[in-house]
Amino acid sequence: MTNDLTNIIPVVVPHFEGYVYPNEATHQPLWSVLIVLYPYVTGLVAGAFIMASLVRVFNVKALEPVYRLSLLTAFAFLLCAPLPLLFHLGHPERCYEVMMTPHLTSPMAIFGFVYAWYLMAVLLLELWFDYRRDFVTWSETTPGFRGILYRLFTVGVTDESDAAARLDHKIGHILSIVGIPSAFLLHGYVGFIFGSVKANPWWGNALMPIIFIMSAMVSGIALCVFNYMVLNWVRRKPVDMKCLDVMGMYLFYALVVDAAVEALDWIHRIYSAEEGFQVMQYMARVKLFYTLSLGQVAFGTLVPLILLGVLQLIRRKVPELARRRLYFASAALILIGVLAMRWNVVIGGQLFSKSLRGVMSYKMEFAGMEGWFMGALLLCLPFAILAALIKLFLSEKLPSATGLETQAAPGA
Repeated sequence: MTNDLTNIIPVVVPHFEGYVYPNEATHQPLWSVLIVLYPYVTGLVAGAFIMASLVRVFNVKALEPVYRLSLLTAFAFLLCAPLPLLFHLGHPERCYEVMMTPHLTSPMAIFGFVYAWYLMAVLLLELWFDYRRDFVTWSETTPGFRGILYRLFTVGVTDESDAAARLDHKIGHILSIVGIPSAFLLHGYVGFIFGSVKANPWWGNALMPIIFIMSAMVSGIALCVFNYMVLNWVRRKPVDMKCLDVMGMYLFYALVVDAAVEALDWIHRIYSAEEGFQVMQYMARVKLFYTLSLGQVAFGTLVPLILLGVLQLIRRKVPELARRRLYFASAALILIGVLAMRWNVVIGGQLFSKSLRGVMSYKMEFAGMEGWFMGALLLCLPFAILAALIKLFLSEKLPSATGLETQAAPGA
């Protein structure tokens, strides 16, 4: 009987190192890869909206070719933002209880209201006011099912006068101003959830909401650069280098601030060396070496920081083809690095024992609701939705209500 148990225990008990409490010997992280994707996707939404707001609010004319693409990117990813949470729930059909019986002291419950406000009252309305005149034009010139859709999208408002256009622009401008703090609130509260867990030294940090907001801006701008270049490559259209250079400039500045805040966080942790610092040091050096030291710090931050910094210094001396490749590589590395950062926060914070003298292991399964295959599907879904939105609202065949081709197709 003893031999049988000896053969069974290594299979059913996860590997752990150091001293852990007995009830943690079979511990598995309750928050899996789906909860990693949740702050990652919401961060992309916030950053993409900030990119669009640079045009509408701060009047950065060079970014006009990517304005509508940024709005559609934010909308596509916002539609998928709650899906990781719903799939993680044991009974996702009960999600409506958050709205029907609100618990205003719970950050998790507040998400339902923040999400509904940002989707319905900000982003959806801004898209409608921006596209309203185009909907009227497209409904009159597009036959078939798509023409019916465009007529439905007009909701009966067919005024194409200049006064109506000025009113649309004014309301859209107001919504963009309201949307900036709303975007910060949408993603900052995710950092607040982790930062308020005082019993966990990896999470309990006042800088956590700021770190999440800054990484969201960086990842969202990087996503817009990535989507803009891929879309123009698919359409075999030349990239607007002035627009790309300005996006790269803002991406560099945001990355500098994000790297400085995260470096300040680690400098403070190293200097204070509070209880649990040794286990955190072990996690960074050993347990999370590939995702933290390499994925997040080296390839996700330092390499794109150097590449973008060099481009800011000698941009005019670098050929356009090389600049495009450097921008694309930097954006891709940043997207991977921010995803690694979300993994380190969510998974890494659950791997060390409450004794602060031991760590557990986590092996992600392939299938099942918490497997990496489901995570990959949920990560690809917003890109599929974005492709459908581009087909409907950014098609090269659609005329623009204002007569400007650049508003109908990015990069034209």
